[in-house]
Amino acid sequence: MSEHQIKIYRWLYPAAWIYRMIVGVRNRLFDWGVLKSSGFDIPLISVGNLAVGGTGKTPHTEYLIRLLGDKYRVAVLSRGYGRRTSGYLLATPHSTAQTIGDEPYQMYAKFPALTLAVDEDRCRGIRNLLALNNPPVGVILLDDAFQHRYVKPGLSILLTDYHRLFCDDAMLPAGRLREPVSGKNRAQIIVVTKCPADIKPIDFNIVAKRLNLYPYQRLYFSTFRYGNLRAVFPSGREEERPLSSLGSVSVLLLTGIASPASLFEKLREYAREVESLAFSDHHEFTQRDMELVAERFNALKGERLVVTTEKDAVRLIHHSSVDEGLKPYIYALPVEVEILQDKQDKFNQHIINYVRKNTRNRSLSEAEGGGGSGNGHYSGDGTGQSGERNNGQG
Repeated sequence: MSEHQIKIYRWLYPAAWIYRMIVGVRNRLFDWGVLKSSGFDIPLISVGNLAVGGTGKTPHTEYLIRLLGDKYRVAVLSRGYGRRTSGYLLATPHSTAQTIGDEPYQMYAKFPALTLAVDEDRCRGIRNLLALNNPPVGVILLDDAFQHRYVKPGLSILLTDYHRLFCDDAMLPAGRLREPVSGKNRAQIIVVTKCPADIKPIDFNIVAKRLNLYPYQRLYFSTFRYGNLRAVFPSGREEERPLSSLGSVSVLLLTGIASPASLFEKLREYAREVESLAFSDHHEFTQRDMELVAERFNALKGERLVVTTEKDAVRLIHHSSVDEGLKPYIYALPVEVEILQDKQDKFNQHIINYVRKNTRNRSLSEAEGGGGSGNGHYSGDGTGQSGERNNGQG
């Protein structure tokens, strides 16, 4: 079986059918208004997926932070998965991966001026962010909130992995889907992520047809671009080194993410040898894990490095069991998103137009005494509409 082959546990279909029914009823209750979705008078952009983990939500959220951060006070609201706290918390320089979660901490460490909060109750989190001033928040990015339907985002961006499209997947526990494929209809933008560098033009059309989107939905494709390796524990040695410097290096790839296969393949393009030590997504490294890392590292020959992800690095930084002698050899590999098909400008403008329009509407509403009555919903999003399918892109 190839590393990207989709694994479906068919013997779990009965359990998946029951789960599908439960999720379907919940979605219907929201569609019918029995369960209420709250709108807010501020641009709200949701970045999420239908599956559990592994589609690249954090890099795509970081893309939006870079895109909007120069013109607006951007806030990110996350659930803070895996944190040891609860309730609403606003990130501060004293925050750690344990207090706000590994992915939020990764974003906050990368963008120290970012307004970032975690709250399992997204409505409460948004209200708290709206209460901030000096200056007030201008746009809120909702990290992994596609299934949190108590909030009505103005613009929903749905991600799906090129190697595991939602149309090929199955419901939990047989597959990885958290809700039926029909849930995609709530998104205005669908991004096929982790596309291979050598993707062919015909593949774009094949994927577009298979996703079976509506005319109001826009389809984009993205890939990962990797930066220079960065020392997790700067010590005066090389704090950065390019991937091209790994030609004579043996690498131990340490991951606690859902899909490390693409990262493994990327390192194999450059390093003399790559060994993988993979744990489950959001894995909390133990003392024994750190001992195992040291053992595997010491077994490598010649020049050696430990390479990990940015998300895993934030869990290592404050870990008390990391071997002091190993720290100078641990590097994180940064990743950024690139929109393919020369549509990066078009994608950017789509986002900027939504934020600009709804910021303007908010200002007009406040000037006219409308207060917070609007829902910030993107006009023409077509959610819930019917019509001919759209097999085109962009």
